[in-house]
Amino acid sequence: MTLRSILIHPDPRLKKPCDPVARITPEIETLAADMLATMYDAPGVGLAAPQVGVLSRLFVMDCEKDPEAPQNPIVMVNPEITWSSEGLNTYEEGCLSIPDQYAEVTRPAEVRMQWLGLDGKLHEREFDGLWATCAQHELDHLDGKLFIDYLSPMKRQMITRKMVKMKRDRARA
Repeated sequence: MTLRSILIHPDPRLKKPCDPVARITPEIETLAADMLATMYDAPGVGLAAPQVGVLSRLFVMDCEKDPEAPQNPIVMVNPEITWSSEGLNTYEEGCLSIPDQYAEVTRPAEVRMQWLGLDGKLHEREFDGLWATCAQHELDHLDGKLFIDYLSPMKRQMITRKMVKMKRDRARA
């Protein structure tokens, strides 16, 4: 497994819709393993392929918060939401591509997702709480959408300016 570099906003690749994965290949399995290692190392609870510069419809997540519990990784290839609840949940979201910036985003409290697993089989499961928020956040990445796109234009601009300055400061260092 290789740790991959995480793209930082504003990077144009983060705003592009991703292509479906045609089939599970050894390259896709390697990408998923690298993404899980990168996510755990960051540390984060989710990571989408475009965040590591790969414009494919794949994301990984593990929202297990109990440090005593075993890791519970999920790899979703070509995921889609097949149902979402009318009830909403507001969660303070962050993003590995927008470091140290957080904002409240309101999304459906529960979702049913369908995806292709690395085993080549179709999977379906309902998620709630942080799992539901994370799944929707990562799915947004596959459509070229960031959590800051849910914020007011002024807040979005402020965060973008901070990211530009951070990238400039890193480049100088």
